[in-house]
Amino acid sequence: MTIGSERSAVPGEGGRYRRPLIEAAIKLTAEAGWAAVTMARLAEVVGVSRQTVYNEIGSKTALAEAMVSHELGRFLALVRDAFDRHPEDLVEAIYAAALGVLELAHDNALIRAIASATHGADTELLPLLTTRAGTLLTEAEALLTRRVRSYRPPLTADQAAVLGDLIVRLALSHIMQPSDTPARTADGIAWVAARVVGATSAPPLRLARA
Repeated sequence: MTIGSERSAVPGEGGRYRRPLIEAAIKLTAEAGWAAVTMARLAEVVGVSRQTVYNEIGSKTALAEAMVSHELGRFLALVRDAFDRHPEDLVEAIYAAALGVLELAHDNALIRAIASATHGADTELLPLLTTRAGTLLTEAEALLTRRVRSYRPPLTADQAAVLGDLIVRLALSHIMQPSDTPARTADGIAWVAARVVGATSAPPLRLARA
C-alpha cells in the first residue's frame, strides 16, 4: 500500500501526546529516514504505550499526513508573521518571509522533501507529498498574492499573482537545492521583488557576494 492510499479517522487536534508524537516522527525521519519510523519506536521516544500512539495518530499513513500538515502550517505561519511585522514595507516583508522559510528549511529534511516533491524529485514520501506539495504551492501562492495586493502596489491582480508564484517557486527551488546562504538568497528574492513592484527606493543587494 502506498502512502496516501489509506485514510484513518483521527481527531484533528488529538490528545496531549499527539503533537509530541508528530514532532518526534519528524525528528526521526530527518535522522534515520521514513522507513525507521514505527509506532513502537515513537512510543519509546515519547515514553507512552503503542496503544497510545495508535489512539492519538491512527495509521502510519495518517502519521505521515499529520507530519506534512504540521510542517506546512509552520511554513505558512512564517510567511504571515513576516508580513505582519512589516505592514508598511512590502519589500522588507518579502525579505523577512523568504529568510524565515529558508532558515526553517535549512536543517529540516521534511520541508526539503516537500520542496523536492513540488519539482517532481523522488523521496520516500513521494506518493503523499505529490498531493500535499500541490497544496503547498496553491496555499502559499494564494497567501503571497493576497498579502502583496494589500500593499496596493502598481500591479494588476494578474501581475500580483505572477509575483506571488515567482516568490514561492524561487524559495522552493532554493530549499530543494541551496546555492547560497538563506540570508543572501532572501536578499536576492527581495531585490527581484522590489523591481517588479517598482519600489521607488528599491535598495541594491544588501549583502555582498563573495
